[in-house]
Amino acid sequence: MKTPKQLEELVADGLVDEVVARLMSGKEADVYIVSCGDELRCAKIYKDEETRSFKQAVKYREGRKVRNTRRARAMDKGTRYGRQESEKTWHDAELNALKKLAEAGVRVPTPYFCLDGVLLMELITNEEGEVAPRLADVAFSTEKALQDHARVMQSVIRMLCVGLVHGDLSEFNVLVDANGPVIIDLPQAVDAAANAHARSMLERDVNNMTRYYARYAPELADKLYAEEIWALYEEGKLRPDSKLTGLFEEDTKAADVDAVVEEIKAAFAAEQARIERLGDSN
Repeated sequence: MKTPKQLEELVADGLVDEVVARLMSGKEADVYIVSCGDELRCAKIYKDEETRSFKQAVKYREGRKVRNTRRARAMDKGTRYGRQESEKTWHDAELNALKKLAEAGVRVPTPYFCLDGVLLMELITNEEGEVAPRLADVAFSTEKALQDHARVMQSVIRMLCVGLVHGDLSEFNVLVDANGPVIIDLPQAVDAAANAHARSMLERDVNNMTRYYARYAPELADKLYAEEIWALYEEGKLRPDSKLTGLFEEDTKAADVDAVVEEIKAAFAAEQARIERLGDSN
């Protein structure tokens, strides 16, 4: 097939031998199967900010650190250079997240490099060597649904243990190969500690996945995995091998406002007395 313009330089430099087929055309990126030596790989071409339609991208960028102060200022001002750097940061975020998650034991495609808006990574295939299907296109037995749901929850936990939340997890960005679910599409992954929306994003991710698997395993429907995971995280008790129960009881005890007010008054009175003593001593 004809080589897309964005891949021409990679072919010219010998990083890609041939473009085999278009795999997917989405709102955020176009994905192609390419040959690299004896291997088939996946080339993801990001669409620019004006073309793609990822909603509320600014919310996902919150908390991302830019070490170069000139770049950071330009990105804040929205200059042409700043927009270019903002796009590069968006692209590099997925490469960095994939590397970090692979090291943490999360099943993700192996990334190779990201160059000029193209991410080259492993092509996930099934037992027959064909492109692995999306989770949305796979039917499950109850037993298999429970098993794969547990694997996804373990992936979410391991992601959070290294400080990341996917932020857009659903049955459309999980692939299923012979060994189970593989998580994809991570340019919007957020820093759990630095992004104020991290908790709500994690809850949406977990609830999306639980709701999907509950189609095949209805016993999952009433579980509170998101609340359980976040509570363990906040308490510093979340571990990569944490086992979930799906049970969670929120602390509904009302705050004792009167007691808090009294403590504030007492602290204020003590501070006033200290100031008066200092005045007397002078």
